[in-house]
Amino acid sequence: MSKFDLKDLQRRMDGAFNVLKQEFGSLRTGRANASLLDPVTVDAYGTPMPLNQLATITVPEPRTISVQVWDKSQVDAVDKAIRESGLGLNPIGEGQVLRIPIPELNEERRQELAKQAAKYAEQARVAVRNVRRDGMEQLKRQEKAGEIGQDEQHTHGTEVQEITDSTIQNIDEALSAKEEEIMQV
Repeated sequence: MSKFDLKDLQRRMDGAFNVLKQEFGSLRTGRANASLLDPVTVDAYGTPMPLNQLATITVPEPRTISVQVWDKSQVDAVDKAIRESGLGLNPIGEGQVLRIPIPELNEERRQELAKQAAKYAEQARVAVRNVRRDGMEQLKRQEKAGEIGQDEQHTHGTEVQEITDSTIQNIDEALSAKEEEIMQV
């Protein structure tokens, strides 16, 4: 007889929230942030590699990211990958160090970023609702199979709904904070 695993549902919902936080970190807000370069992959040694496996990324100033490339032969490839990443960044080469000034955002770009953040949040909400649906279906199957009683199904169903509501509230709060950060001039 299998037992209902609420912790597994919580872990899966938390996973959706953590993915959202990573996606928010990659949205440019006009302030330098090392995670801004997380989506950048570089064609190095004949293989696409994440930038952080080829260089040390630091934020020496609020509006500058510094990328210290470990292998001198990869500096041009890293520079090209950052320029072509779609982030609107233009590195300035200084030997094995690329300085990346973070330009001010115009109003139109801020609106686009806010929409992108909202889209990421909605994807996270959908993922959480899918986990909720899986949990509810599992409860119905277990009750039908006689593994749990109707009262237990109702109790667990309420618990599933509570963690769903809590996770969605966290998503909404994170979205609000991110939109505020994006819209700050």
